[in-house]
Amino acid sequence: MTGETLQTEFEFTLPQGYVDDDGTLHKEGRMRLATAADEIEPLQNPRVQTNSSYLTIVLLSRVVTELGDLETIDATVIEELFVTDLEYLQALYERVNNQGMNAVETACPDCGEVFEIDAESGTHVTTDGPNGAMNAAAMDAGGAGVGGDIGELGGAESAGFESADMRAADTEPNDGEGSESGNPAE
Repeated sequence: MTGETLQTEFEFTLPQGYVDDDGTLHKEGRMRLATAADEIEPLQNPRVQTNSSYLTIVLLSRVVTELGDLETIDATVIEELFVTDLEYLQALYERVNNQGMNAVETACPDCGEVFEIDAESGTHVTTDGPNGAMNAAAMDAGGAGVGGDIGELGGAESAGFESADMRAADTEPNDGEGSESGNPAE
């Protein structure tokens, strides 16, 4: 064992923010790594069984541990997020659970060198890429053009949520009727 610690929680800042009943805006939060139970237990939820799109809501309500000064984060809070915030959290979920870190791949606009940066802070994560180490000046996270738009990651179309949605779809009865309304709150 190398003695390294596993990062299990990741801070985030929502693009829009959640507005509670009192009109208070909550943008800062934390998400923890998902467990096997987080991915399996929601499949037993009746709302997920009748509408696989609801799986995203249940998963996020389990792994978002803090949002502003809210006492609890449940499915109702996640349901009331703006779409951009929901997509942001889906992309964050995919990055931290599939990569083990909140990093996005980007490229230097001058030389095309591919590298990863921390999505929250913009700091350089690795120098491993197809062409080796980059020039330190090009790695400056404050430099113009260095960064990746989180929205470009596909949000709701990320692989983990698709596979989780497909697992939920396997539990749905197939009555041969057309598609459902697509409203995750139904």
